[in-house]
Amino acid sequence: MKALILAAGLGERMRPLTNTTPKPLLQAGGKPLIAWHLEKLAALGATDVVVNTSWLASRFPEALGDGSRWGLRLHYRFEGDTPLETGGGMHNALGLLADAPFLAVNGDVWTDFDFSLLPAEPPGLAHLVLVDNPPQHPAGDFALHDDGRVDSDGEPRLTFAGIGMYRASLFDDWRSIIGDAPGVDETPPRFKLAPLLRAAMARGQVAGTHHAGRWTDVGTPERLAELDASLR
Repeated sequence: MKALILAAGLGERMRPLTNTTPKPLLQAGGKPLIAWHLEKLAALGATDVVVNTSWLASRFPEALGDGSRWGLRLHYRFEGDTPLETGGGMHNALGLLADAPFLAVNGDVWTDFDFSLLPAEPPGLAHLVLVDNPPQHPAGDFALHDDGRVDSDGEPRLTFAGIGMYRASLFDDWRSIIGDAPGVDETPPRFKLAPLLRAAMARGQVAGTHHAGRWTDVGTPERLAELDASLR
């Protein structure tokens, strides 16, 4: 199994902490945020993990090496000085992920979600992990139905946790779905993931799991401090 850790963000809301350290390398509970993911991926039996990078990209191999300390092979995919956003970043990494379904997780979240609960072969194009809406995002993102389908609209609404299993075919028709949004004509292209997910949801091709346990979007220094204190 292969996985992708999305670690290319600029971390602007985390400054000054991210002036010298990319957000996924900030410490919580005595280790970098990204290390919590690497440990769980290794325990799951992943072999190769792609880490997409942009801001302070050289810090990642300095801190993580080749992944051998976790029994993994790390592959770094530099996106350039401007991150490609989630959709563009995943699309840019597909060549390193092969054709089998892959797990992707945001490098700036922490959770006790068990990655083994994700289906190795999602029935559709994607299987997303959703969590209860945090205070900073009360409106949520998507609706999860009793049969496991995820929709753009409906109630109750939950927040996308930044964790999911994806098929590369989610990106087969990306250009017609994204249209002429800024960044699509660049090389490599830059675009958001949400329009692709919403298009797949409209075809009944996205399922989901509600995780009621712990999850933190480490978006501010205050949330990082709270997480660090709780883990210690």
